[in-house]
Amino acid sequence: MWPFSPSYLTIVQSKRAHRTLALASASLPSTLSSEHDKFTHATATEIVAHIEKGEWSASQVVEAYITRAAYAQATTNCLTEVMFDWAREQAKELDEEFASTKKLRGPLHGVPTSFKDQFDIIGFDSTIGFTQWVNKPATTNADLVAQFISAGAVLFVKTNVPQTMFAFECSNPLWGRTTNPYNDKYTCGGSSGGEAALLAMDGSAVGIGSDVGGSLRIPAAYCGLYSLKPSVSRISHGGACGPVPGFEGIKTVVGPMGRSIDDLDLVSRLVFGVQGVEQSIPPLPFREANLPSKLRFGYYTSDNYVKASPACKRAVLETVEALQKQGHECIEFNVPGGESSLPPSMPAHAFNIFIGLTAADGYKKMLSHLGPDPKENSLWLVTAGPKLPWFIRNFAAWLLETLFSDGLFANSLRAARVRTVLGYTELVAEREDLIKSFHKQVWEKHSLDGIIAPVQAMPQLPHGGCDNFSGLAAATILYNVLDYPAGCIPVTRVDPVKDQVTDEWKTGPGLGSSLLEGGLYRGKKPLYNPTETAGMPVGIQIVGKKWEEEKVLAMMRVADDALGKDGRFGPGNWDERLKAARS
Repeated sequence: MWPFSPSYLTIVQSKRAHRTLALASASLPSTLSSEHDKFTHATATEIVAHIEKGEWSASQVVEAYITRAAYAQATTNCLTEVMFDWAREQAKELDEEFASTKKLRGPLHGVPTSFKDQFDIIGFDSTIGFTQWVNKPATTNADLVAQFISAGAVLFVKTNVPQTMFAFECSNPLWGRTTNPYNDKYTCGGSSGGEAALLAMDGSAVGIGSDVGGSLRIPAAYCGLYSLKPSVSRISHGGACGPVPGFEGIKTVVGPMGRSIDDLDLVSRLVFGVQGVEQSIPPLPFREANLPSKLRFGYYTSDNYVKASPACKRAVLETVEALQKQGHECIEFNVPGGESSLPPSMPAHAFNIFIGLTAADGYKKMLSHLGPDPKENSLWLVTAGPKLPWFIRNFAAWLLETLFSDGLFANSLRAARVRTVLGYTELVAEREDLIKSFHKQVWEKHSLDGIIAPVQAMPQLPHGGCDNFSGLAAATILYNVLDYPAGCIPVTRVDPVKDQVTDEWKTGPGLGSSLLEGGLYRGKKPLYNPTETAGMPVGIQIVGKKWEEEKVLAMMRVADDALGKDGRFGPGNWDERLKAARS
């Protein structure tokens, strides 16, 4: 007996067939090298410059990216809604306008732009992987969509997300699984995973994603990209649908993803502080950052929840070394606990606050949208806690502490439970106390300009890795709970010689989770395998104080410049890596 209803299968088949039909107008390139390369190997900033000089047309550019996006889809399954015909109409209109006025419509004139599936675009679905949301096209544009169209961007595709957008893999029953462009055995990350896969293959010039626990930074790191997670309300979130509307415990933020810091800067200048229809964000436009000639960075390679892998540790240390050679000061610090009333690890405490707030209704609202859809495996462990009777959950936590000596994981299990309104507000108060404590014990104590940290303990996860290792997200969730702006930059690639596990990782977890670190680095088949992931990207986070997004972007540029260009990452990089692998 087939486990799914005929109506479910019909919806899936129909929606995928419609995507296939929309893709048919693009011709796949027969080789990696084509006449389109000059367009797809250009940054968004460079595209605008060439169009302004009259050297390129918007139609030429969008046709190149249409071809490339179709190729990325065939390789990674990264697309949801395909809007090629409309994109051609947009580009033609821009070309006619420019021919008449000799002026750009705006700072994104002719730039092919992709949006994460959750952003409403008139006439297209925003399903985020739910079959129950199919055939309900948007009647209004999301605020950012409207802003991009006004600025001359050419919208041409929407990209895939994990089911409920509450995982850092990228798979759902409606659209299927998106793979990592560098290795199809590994995930592209999530929840902005389709964006990352598309951008990494030069299938879009610039993209828009969102982040509630690492969804901009994790896929960017997994795929060798740049991204910026701003503070809450710096960019309008209006018209971006989600599975839990009205949730304010940890607010979702919107941010740019791209192949260069120039492109993140370009988008940020356009959208920071711009009001949408809801008039919900402070009118705080882009402000120039005036950096001191000598910056002071703090850095760490373990958040005391999960120790970073050798590859991720090396990425932090190579960044530190490069900055120090440029005359900047970098001090290593141990991520502290809070005041006497807080546990010893701030990331662990932040993670438990995040779990407690998001699980307060037992994930009832989030899971209500599944309907006939089978639940993805990546959600089973995440959503299991609140369903357990209190005595079973407490007994399981006791076993974790007693038999496995893992109090951190035990406390995270205890946090995953249904709460009263009083319990919810008490957690919000803990969140505010944690923010005050971190400011005092990190920013004030060390007088820092910014923080350099691993994005995650692993450079990438294989498909299914999120099923049992969702706790790795604690590394990014910390800065969502604190509401700090955090950027991601690619630094290096996994080296099977340099990045092998040594006694430092084999001898025990230290302050971290024994179960998580044991699964990653010890045992017969540890999840971390630098031989299998050789050549895959490794990124870092650069974090700043709240409302200092411009400074974070400037510090990202300083670090990126210090590390050196030399084809390290950026447009055309995926092609070069694939050519090298085949030679």
